[in-house]
Amino acid sequence: MNGIFGVGIDIVDILRIKNSLNKNKKFKKNIFSLTEIKTSEKKINKISSFAKRFAAKEAFSKALGIGISNGISFNEISVNNNSKGKPYIQLLGKTKLIVNRILKKKYKIFLSISDEKKYALATVTISY
Repeated sequence: MNGIFGVGIDIVDILRIKNSLNKNKKFKKNIFSLTEIKTSEKKINKISSFAKRFAAKEAFSKALGIGISNGISFNEISVNNNSKGKPYIQLLGKTKLIVNRILKKKYKIFLSISDEKKYALATVTISY
């Protein structure tokens, strides 16, 4: 790994995610992977967990440089945590194939997420 493909950052109003989850029954299923839903539902602050994951997906799409288009699906960009709690992005299904075609070489995705009362934010760097 010796170069940067892209960097993305996003900030989300946690209340906006709460409203989306409450108003639109399909929002959760359309945006989050099953693993993300199970993980977030177990958290004390579920809404914040969903908001951080949403921000990470937006930041990833910005780092990729094409946004959410061309067959990429938010629910196939799964934000998980390793055994020590460090967040990472796992690409699934068609989205993984599309990203592999775009990047054309071995890559690594770096992710940092955080939240504070009203906001969640994420930064993603894709290196190759």
